[in-house]
Amino acid sequence: MGILIGIVCNAVALYVTTLVVPGIAFTGSLPMLLLAGLILGLFNLIVRPIAMLLALPLLIITLGLFYFVMNGLLLWLAAAFLPGYSVNGLVPGIVGALVMTVTNWILGILFKKKKED
Repeated sequence: MGILIGIVCNAVALYVTTLVVPGIAFTGSLPMLLLAGLILGLFNLIVRPIAMLLALPLLIITLGLFYFVMNGLLLWLAAAFLPGYSVNGLVPGIVGALVMTVTNWILGILFKKKKED
């Protein structure tokens, strides 16, 4: 059940990002959005740890600020594999990654509280 909730949270975060950030667009249906959430989850599971390990020196030198750029680059790269999802540049990717992080954080709090009750 936790994996399904994660996919739905990713899909909702992707949709919220398209509403909030200019330069990020999604054209498709609800099943395509859920598929995009699944692909993004797999991308974060496989590619993100490798990229973060390779970028570790830059993360240390910039005191962690390169993390925002890295998230934007990963969202921009993931958009190439997401059906109907497009990120038009690095700046929308960075802002979109921030919006997705905040949205997933809020959804995680809501689902965690609901699970405890």
